Amino acid sequence: MTTADDYIWLRERHAPLMHAYCVTLVREIAPERLLQELGAVEDIRVTGVGALCEPSYDSWDKYGGDPLFVGVAAVGDWSLMVEHNGYLGVTGNLMLPISRGRTVVSHFRNVNAVDRFYWFEDGETRLRFEPLFAHTRTGSHADQLLTEMRESGFDLRKGDDRSHHLHTDAAFALAHRLTGVRLTPELFESLPFVCGAVPVP
Repeated sequence: MTTADDYIWLRERHAPLMHAYCVTLVREIAPERLLQELGAVEDIRVTGVGALCEPSYDSWDKYGGDPLFVGVAAVGDWSLMVEHNGYLGVTGNLMLPISRGRTVVSHFRNVNAVDRFYWFEDGETRLRFEPLFAHTRTGSHADQLLTEMRESGFDLRKGDDRSHHLHTDAAFALAHRLTGVRLTPELFESLPFVCGAVPVP
């Protein structure tokens, strides 16, 4: 069973990404098609998640955050979208239409530790919560994954004595449980990404 401990490697190998990231998995769509549906203009192709960092921040410096730079790679039947300092994957009015007839699982954290986790399915929000405050959830299936959330590493208790340990890593573990897509160091280093600039809705 996947737990938060399985994703501690991200802190060591991808520290810049973990400061401010959005990671999204979309089922049954090719990367180029996903970029098209997001309204992106295809730009460059790079290999590995690390190679997304510089063009992401270059784009931010040039455009001030609109459009946002994204990289998308195929992982089996899924497209993996990675954003440095982005948030498109947790933007409901953008991703809900993408989710029609599909599953979308996305999580986000910024430099201020503001975080979000979303499970979109067929045009509806099934689950939405803040990993730092996982005891509060909304969505049409808000309590369906309580066991999976606990096993992933979330403390679902209320109160000041609850643990905040590894809540970001737990978001990666829960996404794996929902999608079956296991992200590994080798995958992060070798994936071929097609990249583009997506207008902020």
